[in-house]
Amino acid sequence: MSIITLTSDFGNLDYRVAAVKGKILSLNPEVNIIDITHDIQAFNLIQTSYIVRNAYKYFPKGSIHIISVDSFYNKSRKNILYKADGSYFLAADNGLLSLIFFDIKPEAIYELTLNNRFDDIINFTSTDIFVPAAVHLANGGLPEVIGRKIDAAKQLMFPRAVYNESEGMIIGEVTYIDNFGNIISNINKDFFENISKGYNGFTIKFRNLSLSRIFSGHTELVSDWERETEFHGQSAAIFNDSQLLELTIYKGSKKNGAKSLFGLNVGENIYIEFM
Repeated sequence: MSIITLTSDFGNLDYRVAAVKGKILSLNPEVNIIDITHDIQAFNLIQTSYIVRNAYKYFPKGSIHIISVDSFYNKSRKNILYKADGSYFLAADNGLLSLIFFDIKPEAIYELTLNNRFDDIINFTSTDIFVPAAVHLANGGLPEVIGRKIDAAKQLMFPRAVYNESEGMIIGEVTYIDNFGNIISNINKDFFENISKGYNGFTIKFRNLSLSRIFSGHTELVSDWERETEFHGQSAAIFNDSQLLELTIYKGSKKNGAKSLFGLNVGENIYIEFM
């Protein structure tokens, strides 16, 4: 059974998500529709890229991913199809797919040519362009039938952590805050470990706070499971499932997690000073 996933900034209050699902099922009632999320902040491409990048890898190869974020139709902007890492990704040509695949070269890129004649009326990109394209692929159709191959799409630069050698410091930034209030940075574990080889220790600094240890997971900071409840609310730095430096409060939530207690926002800097 073919799989089509949906990611959007539509929310779940309005009709849009239901309309997309209804259109898919009207074209192929056998398709398996999976929601990744519809709670993306409006037009937030960095947030979208983090979520989709970490979710799509768990789906079977050949899955089709509709990403309706910043996707409102305009004749001057293309809608595109990436064939990448063995699957298909449909989105507006707004740079989002270059953020998801900043380190993976797509196998092919297509400009979608569905409903792009001068007299065609597009009311809703997701139902009028993305869905017919996705169902075509789900039915075994070739991408060349619904699009023309192009050499490149719009590129955006994903914010990268940098190493300031003269200061002995990695400078990163907050790129995502999850549902538990955890603060995710763009400091990758491999990058950190390569730099740290030349030093004896380090301090993670943010706002007026600091941490001097990085755990390998949320539960590693619990040194005695007989007293586990005593560790609730303890602050820590970890490398998360995506191997990115994360600031966390053990068993914190959106209301009392790292975001609220540390006061950090997306775009703010996190520093690792080596010694």
